[in-house]
Amino acid sequence: MAEEKNAGDTQAGGATGTGEPARRRVLVLSLVGVAAVTALTTGLLINVFQHKQEAKNPFFRVVDITDDTDDPSVWGKNFPLQYDSYLRTADQTRTRYGGSEALPRTPTQADPRSIVAQSKLEEDPRLKTIWSGYAFAVDFREERGHAYMLEDQTFTERQTASRQPGTCLNCHASTYNIYKRLGAGDPFRGFEILNQMPYAEARKEAKHPVACIDCHDSQTMQLRVTRPAFIEGMRVLKASQGIADYDVNRMATRQEMRSFVCGQCHDEYYFKGQEKRLTYPWHKGLEVDSILAYYDEQGFADWTHKETGARMLKAQHPEFEMWNQGIHARSGVSCTDCHMPYERVGAQKITNHHVQSPLLMVNRACQTCHRWSEAELTARVHDIQDRFFEVRNRAMDAIVALINDITAARKAGSSDADLATARDMHRKSQFMFDFVEAENSTGFHAPGESLRVLSQVIDLARQGQLSLRGATVLASPTLPTGDPAPEPPGSAAATPSAVPPASSAPTTAKSPVPQTAHAAGLAPKLPVPAKADGAPPAQETLPAKQGGTPSAASDTTASP
Repeated sequence: MAEEKNAGDTQAGGATGTGEPARRRVLVLSLVGVAAVTALTTGLLINVFQHKQEAKNPFFRVVDITDDTDDPSVWGKNFPLQYDSYLRTADQTRTRYGGSEALPRTPTQADPRSIVAQSKLEEDPRLKTIWSGYAFAVDFREERGHAYMLEDQTFTERQTASRQPGTCLNCHASTYNIYKRLGAGDPFRGFEILNQMPYAEARKEAKHPVACIDCHDSQTMQLRVTRPAFIEGMRVLKASQGIADYDVNRMATRQEMRSFVCGQCHDEYYFKGQEKRLTYPWHKGLEVDSILAYYDEQGFADWTHKETGARMLKAQHPEFEMWNQGIHARSGVSCTDCHMPYERVGAQKITNHHVQSPLLMVNRACQTCHRWSEAELTARVHDIQDRFFEVRNRAMDAIVALINDITAARKAGSSDADLATARDMHRKSQFMFDFVEAENSTGFHAPGESLRVLSQVIDLARQGQLSLRGATVLASPTLPTGDPAPEPPGSAAATPSAVPPASSAPTTAKSPVPQTAHAAGLAPKLPVPAKADGAPPAQETLPAKQGGTPSAASDTTASP
């Protein structure tokens, strides 16, 4: 019995001896696990806190930026993410109808560029016929990014084909500080001086393409408009809608400004008077019909067509006007929403400054609103553009046919009176065509409006042809009566005079085009006098020293 008891005691003691270390191990492992989870949780919370702080502090002031800092690389020290995307505008990428590929070229002393874009004149020789006698028939290339806007303007062959004024720099360079320097602190005065300078002289003032200072206040970073011509253009447009003394920098909403800063340059304009004053022709509205009516009223022409003798108009890049006729503007979507969409970089939400086609970033540009696949959205855009391009080709063929018919009639000895209606149809149809051709969306900004305009182009061109065959057409000529546009080099034709229509042509009043109101701050048109006086308000708001705005010149001449 004693032995059995001792054996039992030994077994019990052994069990106790082995159980105690096991419990200790479990306890230690539990403590280690809790410590690890606590450490990980703490690290995660710290990381979240740091990212929240990062989001609250979107930039760190590394250097001081003033209203005189126009070098974007200096701004880039405080805003490296935005600056990095801004630099990527040097990328050349093609979409189906836009963009370009980098083409190598051998630099010369006159043109040091080693990379250029493809010539559109070589792609479509009809453009040479349409622009015969004008500088664009010499050199016109595919689109490149903002990084190239200054050098491509500097070295285009159009500079040698015609003497271009300093006005061209308004949309091809960072001009805010140029205005201030030339105007002794007054940007409006500097604007007037820049317009009248020869391009070569004005170019010496330009250091950068469009830069941060052109769209942002240096202290608050808020968006602002710095181009005097746009400030005046919006005031005139609003006046035509019954809104007096509109000041874009004081009265526009933030969402409107996300389009207005782009509209400073991406629009239609002309060089007014001997001063070559940059002017936006929005006195009657933004539609191409309204702008054409304004030009006719002013008697303005850019040049005289070498083959037809018609006094012609050249549309520039009216993206702002065409966007305003489309569904995106009506829905309150800004230029920036599609071409510079927001993106996340770490904890920061920034605006991507790599300005490019939305088709190159469908996820951020389109799918924010449209819940379809990238393939479906891209296909829809291409469908719109394919239809536009087909009708565009038909319209261009109609214009070329009219040009050929007028040329043949001139050679056959037709008088100016005989050609008056056909020339007027040439002027009107080609400007309306150029308006939708020159804006770079291939019809997408306003699909319905683009096709409406092209249908009018075809109709006007065919009416011009019919008039040469003695037929009565529906529209009477309204040839401008301003100073004659210059004859192109090598043209033997005299500048055509403004002559009344043939007595057989009925005079019919043109139906007014409805004014479209959109969410881009363009209020519904109200009953106002037929012509706005265009007088400047007592004061314009521009972020710099204020000065009186000189009145617009009353005479008009052709722009180079």
